[in-house]
Amino acid sequence: MAGAQTIPAKMTAVAISQPGGPMVLKPEKRDVPQPGPGEILIRVHAAGVNRPDLLQRKGAYPPPPGASDLPGLEVAGEVAALGEGAARWRVGDQVCALTPGGGYAEYVTVHGSNALPLPPGFTLTEAAAVPETFFTVWHNVFERGGLKEGETLLVHGGSSGIGTTAIQLAKAFGARVVATAGSAEKCEACVKLGADRAVNYREEDFVRAVKDATDGRGANVILDMVGGDYVSRNYDAAAMEGRVVQIATMGGAMANADISKLMVKRLVHTGSTLRPRTVEFKGAVAAALEAQIWPLLATRRVAPVMDMIFPLKEAWRAHERLEEGEHVGKIVLDVG
Repeated sequence: MAGAQTIPAKMTAVAISQPGGPMVLKPEKRDVPQPGPGEILIRVHAAGVNRPDLLQRKGAYPPPPGASDLPGLEVAGEVAALGEGAARWRVGDQVCALTPGGGYAEYVTVHGSNALPLPPGFTLTEAAAVPETFFTVWHNVFERGGLKEGETLLVHGGSSGIGTTAIQLAKAFGARVVATAGSAEKCEACVKLGADRAVNYREEDFVRAVKDATDGRGANVILDMVGGDYVSRNYDAAAMEGRVVQIATMGGAMANADISKLMVKRLVHTGSTLRPRTVEFKGAVAAALEAQIWPLLATRRVAPVMDMIFPLKEAWRAHERLEEGEHVGKIVLDVG
C-alpha cells in the first residue's frame, strides 16, 4: 500500500449475524481490508444508514459479487492508504464516498473515483449523509427523469433522506415541487425545505393535489419509492410526456395499472438501482455531482437534513429509528 498511515490489523465492524430484526446487527472484530488497484482505504468517522441496509439485514438484498458482506453504502472519513494507481488522493485527505458495502466499520475500501472531497464547511458526520441520496437523486431525477427548470417534480416520501434531497435539488435548479409525506409535521418539514406543496397522503389524494398545484397539467417528473397501487395513481398525476422514475417498491413490487394511460400521455416509466452499478458508472455520477452539486453544498444552498446520530455499536437503534418511519432526513452512525 502506497503512503499508508499506521493501520491496525483488526477493526470493529457491525455485521449481520443472521437475517432478521435490528438486534441481529452485532459488533465484531474483522481484518482491516486492503485497497486494491485504484482503491483507497478510508478510516471511517461516520456512516450513513439507508433502507437498502434494512433489506440486506432481512436477507432480501445480498451484496453484489466482490462487495463486503457488511452493511453500509456511504461513509465519510480520511484516506488512510492508497492502492496502486489511486492517483487523485493523498493520505490524510478528508473524503466522503459511495461504497458497495462495508460502511459499518472503522475502515472500508472504495474505488478512488467513487470518493469526493469533503464539501467545504461540512463536518464528517454531515458528509456521511451525502453520497447515497445525492447520487440517487441526481441520477434518477436529473439524468433519467430529465427534470428541467420550470417543470414540476412530484416526490413521494418527501421527508425521507431521498425526499429531502430531491426537494432541495429540484428547487435549486428552478423546478416546482410537490411532496407527499405521512403527517402534518413531515409536510411542514417539506415546505420549509422549499416544497411548493406538501400533501399528507393519509388525508388527501395526491393526484388531485398535483393537478390543483399545476393548473391541471400534472407532474413532469415523479420520483417514486412506493410502487404497488401508486403506479396507476402516478400515471393519473403525470403530465403529458411525463417521466415516472421508480427507485424502490416499499408498497409492493407488483402493480395493476392501465397501460393505455401511459400510451395516451406518452409517458416514460423507468427505474434503477444504484448498488450493483459499475465502478465506472458511479465514478461518472460522482464527477457530475462534483461539478454541479458541490458548489451548492459549499454555499449551503443545499445540505443533508440530519435526523439522529447513533454510535456504531448501536446500529440496531438506527435501524429501529428508520423502520419506525418517524425520522425526517438522514440517520448516521458515529464511527469515530
